[in-house]
Amino acid sequence: MTASGKIIDLRKLLAERFPPRQIGAAAATRFIIGLPFLDQAVGGGLPNGAITELISPRASAGTASLIHALLQSALRNYYFVALIDGRDSFDPCALDHSSLRHLLWVRCTKALEAIKAADLLLRDGNFSLVIVDLVLNPVEELHKIPQTSWYRLQRLVESAPTACLVLTRHGMVSSAQLKIVLENSWSLETFKEVDAISQLRFRVQRSHLRSEVSY
Repeated sequence: MTASGKIIDLRKLLAERFPPRQIGAAAATRFIIGLPFLDQAVGGGLPNGAITELISPRASAGTASLIHALLQSALRNYYFVALIDGRDSFDPCALDHSSLRHLLWVRCTKALEAIKAADLLLRDGNFSLVIVDLVLNPVEELHKIPQTSWYRLQRLVESAPTACLVLTRHGMVSSAQLKIVLENSWSLETFKEVDAISQLRFRVQRSHLRSEVSY
């Protein structure tokens, strides 16, 4: 199926399963994810109406585990998540079926497909969190994304009650209001630990937000 055909099918699915919701006049400036180690690291939650870029320079930094934790938090806290999977690498079998109830999984094979899907989902307004996972996409694909595309996505999310989290291997989202770096490098032993996810460490690299809370 062509990329345009996938977008048409996605648009139909959104219309059927996620009717447009009414957006209140005042939206919270922060989206509290429900994972204290991340909420505190970024000043009280991800910024609503903005793109946050999470840079994971190491292959074993734990981004897959972070995505799993976000989906489990969505179930506990009753919010919907859209995962735009830029390289079709997400493994739903690694999670309990119940953890997938609040998930819309958009499977892509190329970075430009993921950008088109993000454009559509940010217009929808039904998702508290939209994740764009580009960690495994080749560098040559990522270089083909026009910088204007990122600024268009930022304009779209500004008018939505949504936090947009873009996962990348190298910093590339010029319009990101908040850039954070995942500094872990996990070993196999770390993955076996029960509380491994709480050991994730984040560093704020850049923030263009109007007001910040220090932690």
